[in-house]
Amino acid sequence: MSQGHLECIFGCMYAGKSEELIRKIRRAEIAQKKAIIFKPKIDNRYDENDVVSHSGLKAEAVPIYSEKQILSIYKNFGPFDIVAIDEAQFFDEDLFEIIDILLEKEVTVIATGLNQDFRGQGFGIMPELIARADKTIHLTAVCQVCGEEATKTQRLLNNKPAPFDSETVIVGGKEQYEARCKNCYERG
Repeated sequence: MSQGHLECIFGCMYAGKSEELIRKIRRAEIAQKKAIIFKPKIDNRYDENDVVSHSGLKAEAVPIYSEKQILSIYKNFGPFDIVAIDEAQFFDEDLFEIIDILLEKEVTVIATGLNQDFRGQGFGIMPELIARADKTIHLTAVCQVCGEEATKTQRLLNNKPAPFDSETVIVGGKEQYEARCKNCYERG
């Protein structure tokens, strides 16, 4: 039996993960593939419904509270050739079972997310998701301090590195986060 495959697009903030996801979905639609994008409801930085890149690219998405909603939407509105999941770091381990079910249905699953939290540690399910992926794309950004290649996300509080013991999930944008290289990253 043939199976689908899992692609994982990951990196720090401002690396272009959502932009790459939108590009892949647009190409799939040109190829007459039926695709759907899911995003976590808590990510409402730029739009309540659409996936929006930091540069302003947009794609229609379905905001969900729980990864469990993916299968019911797939059953009611599918089948889909491609199921995309933006900001996968905000979902929990139940996502693995859902992805496995979709892969058995020969669906291509594309997931994006931050591979590290602001502490430089693996973010949520992302390390395991990357390990399970058939194809990975590791994107980097430009360090907002020195201009070199950035792989870290620096959370700021009053323009200083946020304390290491701050809560992990705080959805934000340029007012709270910067892309940094290893040399410019500071532990709060």
